[in-house]
Amino acid sequence: MGKESKLRPKVNVSPYVHFMMDFKNQMKEQQSNTYYDFTEFSRKCSEKWRTISKKEKKKYEALAKHDKDRYQREMRNYTGPRRERRRRDVDAPRKPPSSFLLFSMDHFDQIKEEHPNLTVEKVAKAAGRMWSRSAEVDKIPYEEKAAILWAKYLEEQEAYYHQCQRGK
Repeated sequence: MGKESKLRPKVNVSPYVHFMMDFKNQMKEQQSNTYYDFTEFSRKCSEKWRTISKKEKKKYEALAKHDKDRYQREMRNYTGPRRERRRRDVDAPRKPPSSFLLFSMDHFDQIKEEHPNLTVEKVAKAAGRMWSRSAEVDKIPYEEKAAILWAKYLEEQEAYYHQCQRGK
């Protein structure tokens, strides 16, 4: 039959995932004939998570800690292949920025000037709010530039692919 491969240990999950699994089982027991699509289930689950007590959340945190300990213990004894991160081909063309990212880059300095104490994350959130409040007509130049950059990227990617094929 061949060499027996040892299965990689199942990764540990967060307290919220433990809660979701519990919640799913409860819903199946209570409403076995009712179907919820993933979006609806996720919404109901997150609403319920926000309302449970700290004491009940501690139960899920303990489950997650126990699960993490199990995973670390199993990984210490695991001798199978390790997962390797795929590395980006440094010579390949880089994907161009989106219209929103182009907008954000244009407004970063302005937001930082108005609010010098904001972190990069908060500046990005402020840019997101500005973008969502912007009129569609104001977004057009960014969308056009993003489309041009995307077309150029696709051409470069095609050329790079053909160059790699010839090099084999």
